[in-house]
Amino acid sequence: MAKEKRFEKVYSQELGSISILVDKETGINYLFCQSGYAGGLTPLLDRDGKPVVTPIVN
Repeated sequence: MAKEKRFEKVYSQELGSISILVDKETGINYLFCQSGYAGGLTPLLDRDGKPVVTPIVN
């Protein structure tokens, strides 16, 4: 039985390899940036500083 993937890539931009990932368990969106051998991951925040949450559809 194959295990379902927890994160889904919902946006990708070639400029410096920028992606937005959604945690399918919590709905929280994360911004991932990669350049060469370096990279970073952070929660995506709205203008009020709260995490952007995508509604989870089961």
